[in-house]
Amino acid sequence: MLGNEENWLAIQDRAYRENQWFIPDFIQQSVQNIANRFLQKDLLADWVAGYGVPDSPLHPKTVGLVMAGNIPLVGFHDFLCVFISGHSSLIKTSSKDEILIKHLVQKLIEWDVRVQDRVAFAERLNGCDGYIATGSNNSGRYFDYYFGKYPHIIRRNRTSVAVLDGKETPKELQALASDIQLYFGLGCRNITQLYVPEGYDFIPLLDVLKSYDYFMDYHKYKHNFDYHLALLIMGNKYYMSNESIILTENISAFSPVSQVHYQFYKDKASVLESLRGNSDIQCIVSHENTPFGTAQSPSLTDYADGVDTMEFLRNL
Repeated sequence: MLGNEENWLAIQDRAYRENQWFIPDFIQQSVQNIANRFLQKDLLADWVAGYGVPDSPLHPKTVGLVMAGNIPLVGFHDFLCVFISGHSSLIKTSSKDEILIKHLVQKLIEWDVRVQDRVAFAERLNGCDGYIATGSNNSGRYFDYYFGKYPHIIRRNRTSVAVLDGKETPKELQALASDIQLYFGLGCRNITQLYVPEGYDFIPLLDVLKSYDYFMDYHKYKHNFDYHLALLIMGNKYYMSNESIILTENISAFSPVSQVHYQFYKDKASVLESLRGNSDIQCIVSHENTPFGTAQSPSLTDYADGVDTMEFLRNL
């Protein structure tokens, strides 16, 4: 994954051509995170040690995986969990992100033909012993209907927030800019809502966010920016912008591409306490929680929605 083998580079280029949100920089970012944060021998050994994973499972099951497609290889962690647990996976990929994962599985089969008995792809996930499905709130209702009678993990819309105190260093603000803008802000671990103290000075943050001005060269992003800016102007809403991202006051934790919401607070501790019980929140970036700049670099134990996937598979 970290190499420059010609076929692998061609696969990445094809993934970008089929989904213009998957720009080469972001495919590389995702690949490097997976290779360095997941696929290191010592990390894998420490990870499975706590689950008592046997060398050969006594009763291997088939797990249906419904993968999302919002950022490159977003379903890789689920695939890895099933593979490491000793179960087999039947995977329904997102049409937005099927090129990369299918290539990697094919490469595994080339290295060890036994993998073809452990991993398969399908449009319909019939006859599985359990399911892990990731999608929107709307698709989650369908997942409940089809998979609810089986052991399952069903994930819906989530997003992430940052709680600032105004004491952030320039380095931390630059790191926060990455938490906001990596993958065009499409990931559930991207920051879409800021909580700031009253009187907060937004100028330093807007300045560091200018490092992502090049997003305006990508038509999909620029169309979003132009559209949401027009809505705010026509609605006579207050906003701030550095001409490549928009900040506007809004109570919703979910913001559209190219826009970040913010709210003012009086008591930081109360805000943090209220967020910890919020089922819409995947990640909280602050001095007290997830460090700045690491939201999009999860570890093996940073399970989506806080549900321990390995524990689920162990008890299947």
